[in-house]
Amino acid sequence: MPAANDIRKGQVIKFNGEPHLVMETQHRTPGNLRAFVQVKMRNLRYGKSLDQRFASTDTMEVLPTDRRTLEFSYADRDSFAFIDPSTFDQIELSAETLGDVKNYLTPGGKVDVLFVDDKALTVELPSAVSLKVVESADGIKGDTASNVQKPAKLETGVMVQVPLFIKEGDVVRVSTADGSYLGRA
Repeated sequence: MPAANDIRKGQVIKFNGEPHLVMETQHRTPGNLRAFVQVKMRNLRYGKSLDQRFASTDTMEVLPTDRRTLEFSYADRDSFAFIDPSTFDQIELSAETLGDVKNYLTPGGKVDVLFVDDKALTVELPSAVSLKVVESADGIKGDTASNVQKPAKLETGVMVQVPLFIKEGDVVRVSTADGSYLGRA
């Protein structure tokens, strides 16, 4: 097993019996104390982030990971089906596992899925997705003096603030990080 000094960003380690994705590491050596490694990591089962300090000689269990690009197929109540385009294997994930990712999934959309021990744990979206506006109020003529925005319901059911000129049927680009409007597609 590697020492804490050997842990790098992007690796998945086992901590307190749970898989954690390492997001950031810093090796520190204070003047009169022993060296330690400060690790910022995210629990892959629950999504909580935490900072943990390890002695530089502590050993960690690094879990083998596999990242595959899958295609979203369909949603059925609380399960979401993905297909591997190369092998046509179908993988189902629960709504709880997906979290907010489900708000940006469209049939045929590609996502990266992180597998640990052949079990899908997290789904990573592209930074922006294109979604169709299905419901939006009409803008008021003459209300263009400032950057006025209105709510719009997209094809996945998520609500986004868009400019007044966006109409039903338009396709808009939305940031998957914070759900903000980026522009027309």
